[in-house]
Amino acid sequence: MQQICRNPWCKQSFEITEDDLALLDMVSPVIGGEKSPLPPPTLCQECRQQRRLIYRNERVFYRRPCNKTWKDVISIYSAEKPCTVYDQTVWWSDDWDQLATGRAFDETQPFFRQFYELSMAAPRPCIMNMGSENSEYTHHAPYNKNCYMCINSGYNQDCFYVTSFSVHNKDCADCLAIQHCERCVECVDCKQCTSSTHLLECENCADCSFCYDCQSCSNCFGCWNLRHTQFCFQNTQLTKTEYQRKLQSINVTSWNQLDACQRSFTQSIEQQAIHRGTLMKQSEHCSGDHIVQCKDVRDSYYMFDCQQCAHCYDCGDTKSSMDALEPYHGELQYETHGCNLGYNLSVCSKSYECNNVHLSEYCFSCSNCFGCFGLRKKQYCILNKQYTKEEYEKLVPRIIEHMKKTDEWGEFFPANLSPFAYNETVAQEYFPLTKEEVLKRGWTWKEQKDELPQVTRTIPANKLPVNIADIPDDVLNWAIECEATKRPFKIIKQELDFYRTMRLPIPRLHPDDRHRKRMAMRNPRKLWKRPCMKCGKDIETTYAPERPEIVYCEECYLKEVY
Repeated sequence: MQQICRNPWCKQSFEITEDDLALLDMVSPVIGGEKSPLPPPTLCQECRQQRRLIYRNERVFYRRPCNKTWKDVISIYSAEKPCTVYDQTVWWSDDWDQLATGRAFDETQPFFRQFYELSMAAPRPCIMNMGSENSEYTHHAPYNKNCYMCINSGYNQDCFYVTSFSVHNKDCADCLAIQHCERCVECVDCKQCTSSTHLLECENCADCSFCYDCQSCSNCFGCWNLRHTQFCFQNTQLTKTEYQRKLQSINVTSWNQLDACQRSFTQSIEQQAIHRGTLMKQSEHCSGDHIVQCKDVRDSYYMFDCQQCAHCYDCGDTKSSMDALEPYHGELQYETHGCNLGYNLSVCSKSYECNNVHLSEYCFSCSNCFGCFGLRKKQYCILNKQYTKEEYEKLVPRIIEHMKKTDEWGEFFPANLSPFAYNETVAQEYFPLTKEEVLKRGWTWKEQKDELPQVTRTIPANKLPVNIADIPDDVLNWAIECEATKRPFKIIKQELDFYRTMRLPIPRLHPDDRHRKRMAMRNPRKLWKRPCMKCGKDIETTYAPERPEIVYCEECYLKEVY
């Protein structure tokens, strides 16, 4: 059936399929043996995803006092936010009463207003980097060691500025979505690569630079679409001696030469490389992009080992779920955000190892909870108030009936109740808006002003020595003005040592702008119809029809590459 998006600024038509309705029925909560059916979505897929992302601040950090110890902590919540923030060590301890903020449900008030008031009163952790060592400036990032500004990444060591499902890496910098890599710089969507720089969509490569869609290659430079190859320069086979002589003529220790190589690489993959319409590996009955070892996954993106999912993003080992954002080991989830090891969850955010939990946030190892915030190892709680099993199963259906009357049932938390300003969140990355557009929609905007670090001098990036060998140790005491935005940033010692080891010049863009450039190398999470440029048959692809890249259907791509 066709629906019109309820957002007045959108109003686009979207389809709810029979498969969607079947999934909705499957994920609908069962309370006391009675199912409470979830209604069809009222927002289009993009607006639903945007609403979830408004609750996700990944990269904007502040110093603020812990509301328990009053010591300064690193937090994703700025000091003026009205929420209660605890140092994460304190939050995970038993030194406070989790149920102290509990309250009875008020049938005269909308549910989401009551939940918001609870969420402002109940303590929340300042940041999430559980089990990490010497990695204070990391978030959504468990079990890291000696890491700095690693976001949404885990199990890494000696990495910095590594983001977005980057796991099990060592000695890597400025990378996006890499796994099992070592000594890599400026790599995007790569696996098992070593001693390489500026790779895109590469796997099992070593000592390669400026390569796209290469697999099991070594000692390649400026190449694309290669398999099991070595000593290639811009897709031309050379001898080992010829290759080494060619590399010696390119001085990538110089910023000017490195920048020229980047421009040439971008032009080559746009004009000469072959691009598959969508990336599907070992998958069946799937649609979307970057789908690996999946079955029956529809209109979803960056999915690994998933089954029977729809309209999901960044999922690993997830089953029978719809509108889920970044769950790992999840099942029967609907309208969730960051809920790992979760079973039978609906409208939940940042809740791990939970089952039968609904409309809750920051809950860990909980079961049978409804409308709760910041609980650990609890069950049969509503709005952080403890009930017996019988009381719980009697009251929750009453709340659901109330939410149906207020048009709240089945909806994710309202965007205007997010504790973050829109431009603090990942929503601004995927759905960029101006300040005027944000305010017009009733959301909030935060004027960001960089605090000038304590330094001995400030230098424009274009005044830096071009060669890494000429960068003095004193650069650690300088503020560098970003070439693009003029925002000041510093180089930390870990970075300087790393760039010297890799013989690469220090970056000239602010870390946020480097991140934006890497994100721009990925395609939009949207499908268009266009013909295969080899055989002419219609395909669905994340390459818009007007884009200049050479785009093939899967069959033609495989014939060309292998």
